[in-house]
Amino acid sequence: MVDDAPCGYVSLSPGGRIEYVNRTFLRWSGHAPDQMIGKRFSEFLTMAGRIYYETHIAPLLRMQGSFEEFAIDVIKADGQPLQIIANASERRDDVGKPLSIHLALIRATDRRRYEQELLRARELAQTGERSAEVNLQREHESSELREQFIAVLGHDLRNPLASLSAGARILDRTVQSEKEHQIIAMMQTTVMRMAGLIDNVLDLARGRLGGGIGLNRDFGKPLEPVLMGVVDELRLASPGRVIEAKFKIDRPVNCDSQRLGQMLSNLLGNALTHGSPTKPVIVRGETLDESFELQVSNAGQPIPAAAMDKLFEPFFRGNAHASRQGLGLGLYIASQIAKAHDGELTVYSTADETRFTFTMPLPPAEI
Repeated sequence: MVDDAPCGYVSLSPGGRIEYVNRTFLRWSGHAPDQMIGKRFSEFLTMAGRIYYETHIAPLLRMQGSFEEFAIDVIKADGQPLQIIANASERRDDVGKPLSIHLALIRATDRRRYEQELLRARELAQTGERSAEVNLQREHESSELREQFIAVLGHDLRNPLASLSAGARILDRTVQSEKEHQIIAMMQTTVMRMAGLIDNVLDLARGRLGGGIGLNRDFGKPLEPVLMGVVDELRLASPGRVIEAKFKIDRPVNCDSQRLGQMLSNLLGNALTHGSPTKPVIVRGETLDESFELQVSNAGQPIPAAAMDKLFEPFFRGNAHASRQGLGLGLYIASQIAKAHDGELTVYSTADETRFTFTMPLPPAEI
C-alpha cells in the first residue's frame, strides 16, 4: 500500500498545498498529519530548497508535466534538515487543467544501502540456482533498486548544477550593463548544456542497468508545440544559424512528447555541430497514413562509411572538433528513444545531404 510504501508520497493541490502525506514520509519528517495537510509544501523546505522549488521546479513542472530526480532539503519536526530526492508529476483533466501534483520521495542518505543491495541482488541473479518464483521476485527488487540508485546518481549530478542555475538567475536581476547580461546568458547556456549531458548519462544508466528508456505516453497532447519549442530553443542558442521547421501533424500521435522533444534536440544539436554553418538545418515532421515521421537534415561533409556502423553506439563522437564534442551519447539516446516507441532511427548521408529519419507506427488514418 502507498501509505506504508518504502518511499514517501505527497499529493498537492494545483496551488501547491498538501492534500495527502503517507505514513512513511511522516515518520521520516517527524511531523503529524494535521501539521502538514492544507499547508504549502514549500513551507517545509529550507530557504534554499524553497527558492529552488518555487523558482525552478514548480515552473518547469507546469510546463513539462513532470520533473525527475531533483534534490531538496525538508525541515524535520526537530528543526534538522532531511535531504530528499524527489520525482514530481502533474495530473490533468481532458482539457489540460491541472488537478493535482504527486511527489515520490526517497532519502538521499539511503545511497550506500541502495548501492550495496543492488550489487548483492545482481550477484545473486547470476547464480541461476533459484527457482523461477524466487528469481522473479529478485528481479522485481533489483528493478526497484536500480531506479533508486539512478535517482541518487541524478541528485548528486544535478544538485550543484541547480545551485549554479539559481545563482545565475538571481545575478541576472541585479546586473546593469549589457556585458554583464551577456556573461550571465553564457553561464545559463552552459548550465543548459550540462543539464542535457546529465540527462543523457542518466538515460544511459537506465538503458544499461534497467530495462531501457521508459515512456510516459501522452496520447492527445499536441506534439507540434513541443517540437517547435525545441527548435526555438536551439535557434536562440545558435545565433547566426538557420533552422527551418516544417510540421504537418494533423492527428494525435501516441507518444511520449517530451522524449521525442529530447530526440529532436539531440538530432538538431548533431546537425548544428557537424553540418555546414552557411546552410540551413531542416526539420520536418509529418503524420502519414500509418506512421509518424520526423526528419533532421543538414548540408556539409558526408558521414564517413567507417563511422556509419558505430554512429548509434554510446560514446562515439566521430571527428567533431574537441571544443564542440559532448559525451557521444546524443545519437545513442535518440536511437533508444526510437526503439522504446517501437520505431526506427535511420541515417542517409551523401555529399549533398545528411538526413536522420525517425519513423514510428500509427494506427491507420480514418477515412
